[in-house]
Amino acid sequence: MEKILLHDKTFRPFISYSRLEQAIDGIAAKLNEDFKDATDPPQLLCVLNGAVMFTAELMKRLSFPLELISLKLSSYQGTKSSGKVLEVMGLTAPVEGKTVIICEDIVDTGGTIAALKHMLQEKGAKDVRICTMLLKPDVFKARTHLDYVGMEIPNAFIVGFGLDYDELGRNYKDIYVLDE
Repeated sequence: MEKILLHDKTFRPFISYSRLEQAIDGIAAKLNEDFKDATDPPQLLCVLNGAVMFTAELMKRLSFPLELISLKLSSYQGTKSSGKVLEVMGLTAPVEGKTVIICEDIVDTGGTIAALKHMLQEKGAKDVRICTMLLKPDVFKARTHLDYVGMEIPNAFIVGFGLDYDELGRNYKDIYVLDE
């Protein structure tokens, strides 16, 4: 893996696709165990755009019936979180009476995921589980329980595997970190 240039910033290799696959295998094994006897198919909620690659990889490994839904939130501007969670595109299906498994690419402070869980509960979701590929424990402040975590990483700005810097970099299968 070589360094990549996106807009005005250089990123160096950080997490290989094979390590990401191992983390996703671990999450899928736990989900398959937890939902093997589910009589009502849960909804897998892909948080757009960042979680597209993670959700697709995870879905391929799940062995129970499920529905795929999505929504789009935004809290980032450039490399910094704005602190405000905006609903850019609403839910693609109702969640009332359903078990919803949120698929998120990354959780840092936890503000977005806590707001999303609250929103789903207000819309009548029966149960909300949180599944994230990456967690930044050094900055996680929310009192929200994360049910499935692929791996923990330091508080650094990363791109690749769905994560972007001003919309660029999502298409790389590996994850890169800002090279400062």
